[in-house]
Amino acid sequence: MPANLDFETLKAAVASGEIDTVMVALVDMQGRLMGKRFHAAHFIENPDETHCCNYLLATDLEMETVQGYRATSWASGYGDYVMKPDLATLRRIPWAPATVLCMADLYDHRTHEPVPHAPRNILRRQIERARAMGFEPMMATELEFFLFTKGYKELFDADYRGLVPTARFNVDYGLTGTFAEEPFMRALRNGLYGAGIPVENTKGEAEAGQHEVNVKYSDAMDTADMHVIVKSATKEIAQNQGLSATFMAKYAHGKAGSSSHVHQSLFRDGVNVFHDAGAEHGMSDLMRHYMAGQLAHAAELTYFLAPYVNSYKRFVTGLFAPTKAIWSIDNRTAGFRVCGDNTRGVRVECRIGGADLNPYLACAALLAAGLAGIEQKLELEPAFSGDAYAAEQARQIPKTLGTAAMALNGSTMLRAAFGDEVVDHYLRAAEWELEEQNRVVTDWELSRGFERA
Repeated sequence: MPANLDFETLKAAVASGEIDTVMVALVDMQGRLMGKRFHAAHFIENPDETHCCNYLLATDLEMETVQGYRATSWASGYGDYVMKPDLATLRRIPWAPATVLCMADLYDHRTHEPVPHAPRNILRRQIERARAMGFEPMMATELEFFLFTKGYKELFDADYRGLVPTARFNVDYGLTGTFAEEPFMRALRNGLYGAGIPVENTKGEAEAGQHEVNVKYSDAMDTADMHVIVKSATKEIAQNQGLSATFMAKYAHGKAGSSSHVHQSLFRDGVNVFHDAGAEHGMSDLMRHYMAGQLAHAAELTYFLAPYVNSYKRFVTGLFAPTKAIWSIDNRTAGFRVCGDNTRGVRVECRIGGADLNPYLACAALLAAGLAGIEQKLELEPAFSGDAYAAEQARQIPKTLGTAAMALNGSTMLRAAFGDEVVDHYLRAAEWELEEQNRVVTDWELSRGFERA
């Protein structure tokens, strides 16, 4: 599904004064848009490439220059990457006046080869692998977030204390209960639609101040591109209205977490090859092999679904985040759910990922595991029924980032699919997150031990 602007139309819009700014954006390790704002007149004369510091794929959430990466360091001088705009991704950004966005891919400045650990490049390799097998990966992500009454600067200055959600009670599917947030949600829906992102709906979620955005099913790369733009738009529009939004997996221990469920299927010639009308639940053998691959490698790919220490605080019994890597038919307690059974829309929903995931990495890891299952014709275990939280013997989702990192490190499947260099790069990111956690004294430790220790 293409974006909503072509280069010739952009040139005309620049000539008429309708557009004056072009944002050229790469995606960093954390799934954030990074790059430059160009005067549009310069961009249309020089649309081929620009440059950026290669530290953008070797920093943490706080832009710390983390050491220990082979790709770049102080010792190597932090050189350049080449950013090549993907002109097929040009789109208007209605919430930013006279502005257009263009996604960019990263290339090595000297070899001119794609940077292997760049998120878009990682996903592209798995898409190409699927296409070589005759499949087009189709996906969608459901993004949840919390909306707060104060803006980002005010909350930052207050050390994020006194967080007040825009709602006071659970408004899951509530229409009257979300009237107060509708000016923001309407601006978000219309802004995204104007940017060429086909929003299907928004809804109140299962916690006070929590919302969900659903975007139309599309090809895997387009889905990941739309995902990061949805997050950026949510934050920018919230800021413009004096509000703030968070996509943390768990912003408070007494609250539900925010997820990013990933829906997946494979198509051939426009037809969903996961569907077999004559098979049980309408699930083809191909779909069964694909899901078997994801189950077999669930622990190994969890890091790409839950990349931070905080991510694992979301996996709590009874709050709709899964704790078991098992599959079921339309059962929200399982890590993998079959949706649309016995229909042409039958698909796999992975419910493990949090709203803090990088969609390129998550989609790539899920696709790699599914394709491995097809290649090896793995047999799918029986479907689970009942309360997965109570299934003590069922396959567990890793409970901590450290456990997930160990599984990633030992994954022969992901090392074969992504390459050792890529796996080791993201393993270093996990190690750094753990190092920072172990260094910092938390409020919980202080309140627990200040007087009583």
